Amino acid sequence: QVQLVESGGGLVQPGGSLRLSCAASGSTFSINFMGWYRQAPGKQRELVAAITSGGSTNYVDSVKDRFTISRNNAKTMMYLQMNSLKPEDTAVYYCNARGKLVGTTSWDAWGQGTQGTVSS
Repeated sequence: QVQLVESGGGLVQPGGSLRLSCAASGSTFSINFMGWYRQAPGKQRELVAAITSGGSTNYVDSVKDRFTISRNNAKTMMYLQMNSLKPEDTAVYYCNARGKLVGTTSWDAWGQGTQGTVSS
């Protein structure tokens, strides 16, 4: 399977930027989906941005034109560039990857989460 480790969270003022990184190790060749989720206090975890094995990207409406998801071809690194940040973007951000190894069931991996706080 795959192990994920996030980094890059922190405190930023409204209008500022943060860049989150997710390092993947293990059977990264079996990844067919990668994404960033976030969970704010008292709210459900939501999918913020996703990128498929073919490179197609999708974003939740609230972050379109502000956030950009990307990864390297080896699928060992994934990034989330967050610009024009708003207080409502404050959350714990989680890296997620899914895939399937030949002859086995599908797998679903999560990172430990990184806190992003937008406040003046």
